[in-house]
Amino acid sequence: MKHCFAILCTTLLVACGQPAPDADFSEYSIADIQDAMQQGELSSEQLVAWYQQRIAAIDAAGPELNSIIELNPDALTIARALDDEWKNSGPRGPMHGIPVVLKANIDTGDQMATTAGSLALADHRASDDAFLVARLRDAGAVILGKANLSEWANFRSSRSSSGWSSIGGQTRNPYDTTRNPCGSSSGSGVAVSANLTAVAVGTETDGSVVCPSGINGVVGIKPTLGLVSRSGIIPIAHSQDTAGPMARTVRDAAILLSAMTGRDPEDADSKASPEDDFAAGLAADGLQGKRIGVITGYYGEGVNPNIDALTEAAIEAIEAQGGTVVRDISVDISGAFAGEGDVLRYEFKHDLNAYLQKAGTAMTSIDDVIAFNTQNADTVMPIFGQERMLQSADKGALSDPAYLDALETSRSTARNALDTAFAEHQLDALIAPTNGPSWKTDHVKGDNYKLSSSSYAAISGYPNVTVPMGFVSGLPIGLSFIGQHWQDKALIEIAYAYEQASEARRAPELSY
Repeated sequence: MKHCFAILCTTLLVACGQPAPDADFSEYSIADIQDAMQQGELSSEQLVAWYQQRIAAIDAAGPELNSIIELNPDALTIARALDDEWKNSGPRGPMHGIPVVLKANIDTGDQMATTAGSLALADHRASDDAFLVARLRDAGAVILGKANLSEWANFRSSRSSSGWSSIGGQTRNPYDTTRNPCGSSSGSGVAVSANLTAVAVGTETDGSVVCPSGINGVVGIKPTLGLVSRSGIIPIAHSQDTAGPMARTVRDAAILLSAMTGRDPEDADSKASPEDDFAAGLAADGLQGKRIGVITGYYGEGVNPNIDALTEAAIEAIEAQGGTVVRDISVDISGAFAGEGDVLRYEFKHDLNAYLQKAGTAMTSIDDVIAFNTQNADTVMPIFGQERMLQSADKGALSDPAYLDALETSRSTARNALDTAFAEHQLDALIAPTNGPSWKTDHVKGDNYKLSSSSYAAISGYPNVTVPMGFVSGLPIGLSFIGQHWQDKALIEIAYAYEQASEARRAPELSY
């Protein structure tokens, strides 16, 4: 599909409001875009055209980042209509005319497919928008396209290569194209980092927003479970799944999150979702008087002294901004991991079957997908298999005592450990490095994770915001801020203040 992008982009740009030949909107924030539109210096149509040109130049060609799996053929028409609306009645809000890329497991009721990167769903076009997509359209966003991902959100094989799907191929890290973008929201992270879109939406079950954000040098928010509706998203497991914003700045991620949230009757967990403006109240002095705990014992701690040095510098920056840092906080969730694995396998079977049956696809169950993959192994499984799917298919119903015990054990272990740390030390947030340096993409051995702190927030359902912390050998490292249940706004304010003090984001250098 990527080979069609250059032709498609050229065709779409014919007779449209193209940007000036020397225009460069790299690193433009939502505020920058809105200001330029307000001054009449830029239109949404021109911005969409510029991103399409850039996608053709460096995603489909040039370094071939391969982050965009499909472009929205209606994007320019939508942008033009929004420009007319702005002229006639003003903007709807900060997302008016802003291009957004969606992970390819999120339903759109338009001409684009929703595939999770799988050839088994290559022809699946949803009849309706996912709830979060409808919210974005209402806010005036332009759905620019869909991003590549680790196929089935990285729940097909235990030895996969993150960022690879049978439809999209391998997404590449923009800081070093021989290296991996992490996953499963690989394309979303790369597209934002490489300035192929203003902002993007990813999804996470455990690490799939924060890891590709950290490794690609952008901000990612994994919100409290239920803050963003999951209806209309191809699932892994409802106990941990959530969509989340990915952006180049904390403010942009907060603006996008505000537009995505809402109470959806089809998602019971969203009924308590606060309808808030997460970008309101962001201030550079947001660390004043805050108590920040440093997690010890996260997976991969001490694996790289350069990461330790970056973390120490981050601690010093927090203290310099008036925050109090409490070091060496033990948050032991080791007892949750076995249960988490069982929960995900049980729920993947149940939730995927429910999605497929409602969607009306040719695939009606996980068994159908497994059979399709087996019958088309040469194209679907040339690199890795489907052992996670097979394990999930063997699981029973969600009424099984084994499942109920695993769910209770994993969730209570994670929540109790975090709640105890917050209470004992009177903390406002916990921090840990998000990721190690990106590894070389290896289609023989698969992924090579060395460091991760995502499971604390993932298993508990608590919020996690990753912010660029610095670089190791030219490769981005993120710092994760983990908060308490429903304390997303307060956590975002802390992360924003750190971002303003550190200013660690640096765009990748791409030649084409």
